[in-house]
Amino acid sequence: MSNSTTNRSISSEYITKDPSRFLSTTESESVIVIHIVSKENLQQWLSTLNKQQALWVESNHFQANKDEVIKVADADGKLCMVALGVNKNAVSGIKTLAKLTKSLPAGQYKLVTDENSELLSIGWALAQYQFDEYLDNGKGSQSKAAVLEISETTQQEISAIINGVILIRKLVSTPTCDMGPSHLSDVMSNLANAFNADFKEILDEELLEQGFNTIHAVGRAAENRPRLLELNWGPKEAPKLTLVGKGVCFDTGGLDIKPTSGMRIMKKDMGGAAHTLGIAQMIMAAKLNVRLRLLIPAVENNISANAFRPGDIITSYKGTTVEVDNTDAEGRLVLSDALALASEEHPDLLIDFATLTGAARVAMGLEMVPFFTDNDDIANGLMSSAADVDDPLWRMPLFEPYASQLKSNFADMRNMGSGPYGGAIVAALFLKHFVTEPKNWVHFDLFAWNSSNTDICPEGGEAMAIRAVFSYLNQRYGKQL
Repeated sequence: MSNSTTNRSISSEYITKDPSRFLSTTESESVIVIHIVSKENLQQWLSTLNKQQALWVESNHFQANKDEVIKVADADGKLCMVALGVNKNAVSGIKTLAKLTKSLPAGQYKLVTDENSELLSIGWALAQYQFDEYLDNGKGSQSKAAVLEISETTQQEISAIINGVILIRKLVSTPTCDMGPSHLSDVMSNLANAFNADFKEILDEELLEQGFNTIHAVGRAAENRPRLLELNWGPKEAPKLTLVGKGVCFDTGGLDIKPTSGMRIMKKDMGGAAHTLGIAQMIMAAKLNVRLRLLIPAVENNISANAFRPGDIITSYKGTTVEVDNTDAEGRLVLSDALALASEEHPDLLIDFATLTGAARVAMGLEMVPFFTDNDDIANGLMSSAADVDDPLWRMPLFEPYASQLKSNFADMRNMGSGPYGGAIVAALFLKHFVTEPKNWVHFDLFAWNSSNTDICPEGGEAMAIRAVFSYLNQRYGKQL
């Protein structure tokens, strides 16, 4: 049951293999060149201009300060050149062109630099993206874009990344009336069809029959029924990579109901699922040499006569009994069943993504993404990739003494810590219990949201850590032969 109030079928439109409309490999005779200029090379750049252009730049007092822009016309008065000021004599990162793109008129542009061209091009496209699916003018509002001319090689390297990030943004920004568990199922099914992958789902009462009791318990109060979604792709002999995404499509908090302010953006609580769908699309489009398995427990944490309660004890898929201390700690419950299932195959690498704790936001803020792993090599690889692609991450400790907070007098464990401190660590330790080989496991605690417009993303759903993770996977596994 869709539970949709707008009668849209937008989930089918979200999967695309096409390159971004903000980039083009077709050369234009009327292309407008963009120069990146620092104070150190300002005079050198001025010397390359003709007399009229140099006079124009100087008379407008262009000093190449950070994000300072000067637009230069040709002899016919048409825009032919743009200069952007940057710090030092280098291109800094993905946000370098973000403000510039929004100030440019529609047209085709070309960067006069090969430095960080892929990162700059990704930033160019993502800075212009807007979620406009529900506006009266619809997608037409972005038809007149500033298009960046790039090489076919660059397009091949970055189109999968851009499409994956935009998929995540769209999924998280879509309201739950059109992105509930059944809609997530449609999205994964469409993704599987687009890349010749296998898809299946375990729905409602079938969850109980197969032992996925925590997923069913969390989702049973919702009209849009709970389910466990699965996608498999890639050569069976390739290294096994398993992704698990928290798919709580809306979180009221359950009977431990959230206040209005806390519930307002809870459509984003499926941000972990969105991230796994986005990176799965990247992996399949880039044809990484992996046997990919994607698991999403898709539920709504709703309230009705049969909602699960504080004090209930649930037998998880692993067999561990869990006492429900708080129904608003539901994400770790649904993930526990999925992680236990994933562990049965002993994957080479197991990664979960979840909008799990407010404690992670208190510790790291809204933009820095914490991750947890016991594997130093994986952690160092992720941190290195994060620096390379300008996608911030920070490793947090799986501090075992905190696991004592999860002890229960009535069950094997409970789903909340005993105090207000270290909440992100305690939640990660809860998940670790359900992973058979934690040395091969990484947990990301995401926000998946921008509370206001930023240089690189509008208010709404955001892809976080995903470019860093994809870069790491690309280095770890490489392409299929």
